Amino acid sequence: MRFLHTSDWHLGRSFHQVGLLGAQVRVLDHLVEVVRSEKVDAVLVSGDVYDRALPSPETVAALGEALVRLVDAGAQVVLSSGNHDSAIRLGFAAGLLERSGLHIRSSVTDIGRPVLVGDVAVHALPYLEPAATADALGASARTHAGVLGAAMERVRADLAGRGGPSVVMAHAFVTGGATSDSERDIAVGGVGAVHPDTFAGASYAALGHLHGRQEVAPGVRYSGSPVAMSFSEWRHTKGSWLVDLAADGTSRVEFVEAPVERPLRLLRGDLEDLLRDRAHDDAEGAWVQATLTDAARPRAAMERLRTRFPHALVLQWQPQGAAVDLTSYAARVGRPRQDLDLCCDFVGHVRDGRAADDEERLLLRDALEASRAARAQHVDELGAVLPGLEDLRRPGGGGRDGEREDGVA
Repeated sequence: MRFLHTSDWHLGRSFHQVGLLGAQVRVLDHLVEVVRSEKVDAVLVSGDVYDRALPSPETVAALGEALVRLVDAGAQVVLSSGNHDSAIRLGFAAGLLERSGLHIRSSVTDIGRPVLVGDVAVHALPYLEPAATADALGASARTHAGVLGAAMERVRADLAGRGGPSVVMAHAFVTGGATSDSERDIAVGGVGAVHPDTFAGASYAALGHLHGRQEVAPGVRYSGSPVAMSFSEWRHTKGSWLVDLAADGTSRVEFVEAPVERPLRLLRGDLEDLLRDRAHDDAEGAWVQATLTDAARPRAAMERLRTRFPHALVLQWQPQGAAVDLTSYAARVGRPRQDLDLCCDFVGHVRDGRAADDEERLLLRDALEASRAARAQHVDELGAVLPGLEDLRRPGGGGRDGEREDGVA
């Protein structure tokens, strides 16, 4: 059997408010071409097909078209639900779709019932939330290790009567795996970790949940997500595992790189240096996270940065060698102050001590006066409906915690 191990498509995801669906569709196109060119028997998707339980109509349509093309290219497709998916929605009409070569496993009742691809038994385990599935599985503990251990008992019972090679698909955090910032934590109270030995008895464990490709134990692999979803993944090489599984259970594994819509780059330095240094030429077409080290926060920093790096998405400021006051702004303004002074102090706080100048002070004063006038007008309009609101005209007017004595907020 030759299969593609992929996972964590997260269809419909955004990257710092930039939609990724176009890039994700191009990855799905790539998978269809790999199925055709490599004569792949099955495509295994180990959870988090969607990014949210209620995907948009465009996202559902993209998945539907891709699945039709994968099956038409000659592969059976096995999907299991992840912690981002709605198991019920993903599993709709699963029994009917199975007749066409699309096998969806999203229910506890499916555990122990394999998908047969030639002489290989593929057991696709859906994401198992301990609180919701422990009793149904008869788990010894209401933990991820407990429910997956109970699920694997059903799998091994099926395999004992079959012989031959097997694959287990699971969506979990397996100890030894390296995490990134884009994964949703599935651990509650430190009970999320699962040992690789949990999958003993399977020839290959096709894992999902962690977004970086890796082998955590012999034959126990994460494919990682096919598209980067956080800047912590900037060093990742994205793609899928192409696996040839022999009759004796041994496997030959090759990584197939996915197309990259736009690379990620992390830049660090003074703003002027970043704008001039030719060493950063390759970042001009990339998604950029920039950390500025200027002693004072530059004005219009993001606008200036985007003149060279139009796809800059994240801007941080870490002044190099500067003494940074770690006292919170709330602690600094704990004593009574005039509103204008508070606003000017805040400007100095976010600019590392560079106080508001005279022009900025005038702008802040005008803004405060306009705010007071708008507030007074709003109170006048409400007064016709709720008499007695004239107290709210006064700064801090009203009763305790911003309420009047009669309880009106």
